Amino acid sequence: MSLLIRRAEPADVPAMSAVLIAAITELCAADHGSDPEKLAAWTRNKSMEGVAAMLANTDLIMLVAERAGSVVAVGAATRSGDIALNYVAPRARFTGVSKALLAQLESELAGLGLGEARLESTATARQFYADHGWIADGPQAVGRKVNGFPMRKRLN
Repeated sequence: MSLLIRRAEPADVPAMSAVLIAAITELCAADHGSDPEKLAAWTRNKSMEGVAAMLANTDLIMLVAERAGSVVAVGAATRSGDIALNYVAPRARFTGVSKALLAQLESELAGLGLGEARLESTATARQFYADHGWIADGPQAVGRKVNGFPMRKRLN
């Protein structure tokens, strides 16, 4: 099945919300430990209203990966060089979707003339990013219910 990565559209919001919440809930247990309070904090802005607000934010480049007409991943980057989202539906994990989406996000940022990108990785995804050329950029973040790990990558 071919994969299509494209700009997200308002009609994608319900599917995007579902993918984000499922990915966090089902794939990121190493980060939230199935703690309801942590899950609620992390998914709060992943509701349909929250995703619609993200999509309306002109600072965000929002992409979806679609397979057989179904959204299987959601990605976003800020125009200043931060990868803000890279989540895959549990059913599409380990099929190359996240890798393709990350490559497109990096390409979008390079196309803006940026020489470096940054992100805050989950514990779950740290090795994935390291395998794709991202390097640690400081200690684990603090101050939230779920704190990530800063990483950066030179863009070509």
